[in-house]
Amino acid sequence: MIKTEYRYSELTSKVIGCAFEVHKILGCGFQEVIYQRALAIELEECGIEFTREFDMPIFFKSRHIGSRRVDFLIDNVVSVELKAVAILNDDHLAQAINYLEAYNLEVGLLINFGNSSLQFKRLLNKKFRNPT
Repeated sequence: MIKTEYRYSELTSKVIGCAFEVHKILGCGFQEVIYQRALAIELEECGIEFTREFDMPIFFKSRHIGSRRVDFLIDNVVSVELKAVAILNDDHLAQAINYLEAYNLEVGLLINFGNSSLQFKRLLNKKFRNPT
């Protein structure tokens, strides 16, 4: 599952592996918060650094207009947005991409536990601005 052409591929593969373990044990049918708590345990057991419900300020023309919380910020470089829905739709994808753009993160994951098979999408921020 590691593809060298994907930025942070090794890290995102580990997170996806943790999500598969959670889904294997819990299956589908729980609320998102249950999967969030279980994934936090699995990430911790795998030694992956993360912040849960990471609160980030949102700016418009250099003015603070609010804040949003991404479910997980992994190693300060990858956002992870969780869902527990039967079918992922374009709104879920747009939300995850908006987080990437708002936080100026290059890579993110959208993971859905609500289906009988775990669903995930690797996301790339096409508007990413390297802070260096």
